[in-house]
Amino acid sequence: MTIQPQKTASKQDIQNLDRQELVDFFESFAMRSFRADQALRWIYSRRAKSFDEMTDLAKDARSLLTRHFYISRPAVQERQTAQDGTCKFLLSLQDGNSVESVLIPEKDHYTLCISTQVGCAMGCKFCMTGKTGLTRNLSRSEIIGQVIAAMDEADAGGGMRLSNIVLMGMGEPLANYENVTGAINVITNSDWGLKFSTRRVTLSTAGLADRFNDLARDSRIRLAVSLNAADNDTRDRLMPINRTIPVERLIDACARYPLPPRDKITFEYILIKGVNDSEKQAYKLAKLLRPVRAKINLIPFNPHPGSRFERPGMDAIEAFQSVLTKKNYTAIIRWSKGTDISAACGQLKGGKKNTD
Repeated sequence: MTIQPQKTASKQDIQNLDRQELVDFFESFAMRSFRADQALRWIYSRRAKSFDEMTDLAKDARSLLTRHFYISRPAVQERQTAQDGTCKFLLSLQDGNSVESVLIPEKDHYTLCISTQVGCAMGCKFCMTGKTGLTRNLSRSEIIGQVIAAMDEADAGGGMRLSNIVLMGMGEPLANYENVTGAINVITNSDWGLKFSTRRVTLSTAGLADRFNDLARDSRIRLAVSLNAADNDTRDRLMPINRTIPVERLIDACARYPLPPRDKITFEYILIKGVNDSEKQAYKLAKLLRPVRAKINLIPFNPHPGSRFERPGMDAIEAFQSVLTKKNYTAIIRWSKGTDISAACGQLKGGKKNTD
């Protein structure tokens, strides 16, 4: 287990500062601004755990950092590995809360699903996290820490590299906007950051359309929208956010979202037996998405304890996909991995407390 540095009243986690704040810090002590980039490369590119490791940083600069800051790393409280190789981590945070992330093996790389909040306030009826309610937002360092923990795990395995990140775990990313975008800037920075391609980072939202313009301004990552219904009555029942931001308003925001050439917005559609899986609803979906450059991930519902919903049969799933394909959409059936360890889409809960 990773031992976390003890937080003190006089110190803060340096990973919660952006580059300019660190530049300003060094300059306030009459030190050159390039010291900030040196320190950031050690923290992220080299994944240093302490300032003593920063051997090309002047001794007085290292001492200054040690007096004012610490570098946190999440403690892996529990690790579960599924039959398909998917690995779910329960990470303990400094206040005793915990959060889950999932490392998913693909053909030649890993994809990491990370969380952005402890719990979630969205209350989506098909999601285990929504049943717990929202405890708090994750800090920027706690979001970044999930990525670094997974990079360490992938490196220790000695095989495939972690190349893709999806913000699809616990929480609504756009409801924790400043910390999420601050973390994304570190994750995608190609100089001193973690150096992930923006094209390999995807943010999934339940539909906080009022933040779309901000996201387009502040980042170039890919956008996914958890839609799950093509009409307001059905989506109201599944996703309470729809009562505030109805389907028409959400789709209008998606249609106006600036996309690079050839890029599309991914719409996630969880297929639930007898709720949203009919061919009639597939035709509605095809018509609804007409104004948007869209592709569709069809996700058969992942059953979990306490849920009244069921997964549709294969005939219904394929018939739904067939309608969309005939309407010239790219519609892919996504079978979630890690179902035997409750690591699949909608199954993360993270309610366990640190008992060590």
